[in-house]
Amino acid sequence: MKKLLLLSWIGLATFSALFGFQPPAQPAPKVIEVQKIKDNFYVLTGGGGNTSVFITQKNGVVVVDTKNPRWGSLLVEKIKSITDKPITTVILTHTHSDHIGGLTDFPAGIQIVATENTKDNMQKKSMFNPGDLFAKPETAKFLPNKTFKDKLTLFSGADQVDVYYFGPGGTNGDAWIVFPSLRILAAGDNFAAKGGNLIDETTGGTVAQAQTLRNVVTTIKNVDIVIPGHSAAMYTFADLKEYADFDQEFTDWALAQKKAGKTVDDAAAEYKYPARYASYAPMRAQFIKLWIQGIYDTAPG
Repeated sequence: MKKLLLLSWIGLATFSALFGFQPPAQPAPKVIEVQKIKDNFYVLTGGGGNTSVFITQKNGVVVVDTKNPRWGSLLVEKIKSITDKPITTVILTHTHSDHIGGLTDFPAGIQIVATENTKDNMQKKSMFNPGDLFAKPETAKFLPNKTFKDKLTLFSGADQVDVYYFGPGGTNGDAWIVFPSLRILAAGDNFAAKGGNLIDETTGGTVAQAQTLRNVVTTIKNVDIVIPGHSAAMYTFADLKEYADFDQEFTDWALAQKKAGKTVDDAAAEYKYPARYASYAPMRAQFIKLWIQGIYDTAPG
């Protein structure tokens, strides 16, 4: 119950602002910025989570995540300004509406890929999903039509895309997407930015997030560039490894606070970034509380 009250208090708008990515107040124009990462790979920022765009040789355009509701049409038009190839595939990293909300403005009949748990979560009301985005017949057709449990490979050769699930993180369905020919990994919100993370219990997120990050960095090979879930800065695989260390250290620290009988408020008030992570963007106080609360609530025993 405490968790649900806290979630209600935080709200989606607050989460959007946690890393400084709060959408501009209306009626400011909607703006999507384009970053060219490779000749056939782009990252589109603004309007919610980052969107990756992979222009394949033979299989059209692969898109990872689709931003907030009511941003989908603008996103599609922006992709059309980059390439005349058709969008054929959308991959969803997780269920939060700032990553899936624009999907219903995409072309009909495309392949939509997600973990089985993410498809289930998309049909439920949760922390950052009102639960009705795909409830109508005209929007339900945008629920994932290709799901997987652990790994899925799409296409082959230079067009190959590998989609992985390494265990529960911020949710119980977070996907990691690797583009082998480009040595690029799209990480979603389990690496939203250098600063902190989120455990969304309403979609199955748990304290196991730290171990999941460890699974990622010890399993995935041959990646140079990591696309974060929100930060406009692009990272290296070494950055992801460092972030996995940070997440584990924060988790261990929070568990020690719980064992010592500290309240969430007391623990959050005491937290200071270790010197090793001095360059990380500080988490806002309410986000630190949310992260600690998730660790307290989902820790074994």
